[in-house]
Amino acid sequence: MPAPASASAEHIKDVNTRYHDAAASSYDSKWGIDFGELGRRQVEAKLGKALGPLMRPSFGDALEIGAGTGYFSLNLMQTGRIGQATATDISPGMLAALHDTASGLGLEVETVETEAEHLPFADESFDLVFGHAVLHHIPDLRRAFAEFSRVLRPGGAVAFCGEPSRYGDRLAALPKRVAVAASPAWRALLGARERVWSAAPDHNGHHLEPEVDVHAFSPGDLRAHLAAAGFEGARVRGEELLANAWGWGLRTVESTAEPDSVPTAWRWFAFGSYLALQRVDSALLEPRLPPELFYNLLCGARLPE
Repeated sequence: MPAPASASAEHIKDVNTRYHDAAASSYDSKWGIDFGELGRRQVEAKLGKALGPLMRPSFGDALEIGAGTGYFSLNLMQTGRIGQATATDISPGMLAALHDTASGLGLEVETVETEAEHLPFADESFDLVFGHAVLHHIPDLRRAFAEFSRVLRPGGAVAFCGEPSRYGDRLAALPKRVAVAASPAWRALLGARERVWSAAPDHNGHHLEPEVDVHAFSPGDLRAHLAAAGFEGARVRGEELLANAWGWGLRTVESTAEPDSVPTAWRWFAFGSYLALQRVDSALLEPRLPPELFYNLLCGARLPE
């Protein structure tokens, strides 16, 4: 369940800050975030799908919204796709994790704790504003897109990836239900122990996770926000159908087992099969099916010169 419709912007931001602070230390392992060759290929492909012909060999000054632990910023810096990166988030815990990873990779990134609706940057400061799986957490999207437009230079681009589609989000419920039903047999087959959830305070923020999501989008929603903020050449694409269904099933059954009892061989199989289905989606389904069917939406546009 997402945050209730009656939730105030202050409540949504508070929950998101506390959840992401608590989740920061385990976030990369939970979501399989990679800062090597695989991660670089993934973010290059996603940005290319979002921008299409608006893609440039490189963007000089780039601003990431809701940067988290740095999956997009740090990988794009390693590819040379962006030059100077400024990473923003409302979660100081996430920004601290990003800073530590950047230091380990030998990268320099400016980190700024701020809300998307009130960016503390001068007009026309950036060539690219981008983000991954962040728009669905922001209470006031109209105000946020106006800020993205304000801080971009003329001809600058905006790109967001990994945003849940309204219909795709509902489709994801089916593999979750199937996985819950199948989890006892799965644990028995793998010899994994059933997870025992402690009644002690939740230091990983799991109890807050149901409240952090605010929006699920139709392609038209994203086009409308881009148009209202003065962007042109809007592109909205879908990403991940088979991979999403399989991935949610995997995450659901794995969540029912004690992590240290899940065999390494299973983890390799799960990861490899998910990547294989991503390739099928990219090559066969994404070019042919309407974006509404996919769990994730990507969007890109540019400001007039």
